[in-house]
Parts: sequence; C-alpha cells; structure tokens
Amino acid sequence: MILPVVMLHADARVPVYATAGAACFDFFAVEDVFIPSKESVVIRSGIAMTVPVGKCLDIFSRSGHGFKYDVRLSNCTGIIDSDYTGEIMFKLRCDSYGGLQIRKGDRIAQGRIVDVPRYEFEVVTTLAETERGNGGFGSTGA
Repeated sequence: MILPVVMLHADARVPVYATAGAACFDFFAVEDVFIPSKESVVIRSGIAMTVPVGKCLDIFSRSGHGFKYDVRLSNCTGIIDSDYTGEIMFKLRCDSYGGLQIRKGDRIAQGRIVDVPRYEFEVVTTLAETERGNGGFGSTGA
C-alpha cells in the first residue's frame, strides 16, 4: 500500500521501516532541538501525509529514547485522524536529568497505520455479566 507524503521542509525525510520485521516506521527531525530536563519540546517532522479513511496513525516514542534517556511523547501515545492533513509534529518530554540533544535527521518517533472500526452506541440499563464484573484497579492481582 502507498501513503502519500508531502515534503513541507527542505530537510524532511520520508518515514522508513528500520528493519524488515519492524512494526512501525520512523519519523525524523528536520532541525536541531534540545529537550531540557523535566521539560517538553515540540519537534517537527517536516512532512504531512494522507492517512486512509477508516484508519488512523498511531504515534509512539522510540524505545531507545525511553530506555536510554527517559524521553517519551508528552501525551504518551499520539493519534492522527484520517482527516488531519497538517504537519506531523511530536511533543517529546525528558523525564530524567541532563536533557537530550536531538539533531536534524535523528529518528524522533515511530508510527503505524491501524484500522479504526466505527460503532453505533446503544443506551441500555444493564451490561452482560462477566466473571470480573465491575472489579478494577488491581482487583485481578494475587
């Protein structure tokens, strides 16, 4: 399948899968940005893309950023709807001390296209019974 990508910046790069087995494709920074400790910074990808109708683009932090530098998306997971056609940007937060320097061309986040089924909602007075019921917040722990 082909996803149309518009290059909005001279240094923009088309997303790529790092390996044949990669579940997500990588996005790249178009400029140098420093993320200070305990702060968030918006980082531009320099691209816009068409997400097919009936699908969305899920955005995730790169695992290496999390493990090595305690950097994550500020909202933890991003969702790009199929009707959004603006530049794809990422707000990264550094939770550790020392911060992180992002260089132009660095991989900054990863994405995957997923199906988004549409549902109708029906108001009812009760829900089907389950073994768990309304137990939550650790109720299944030992």
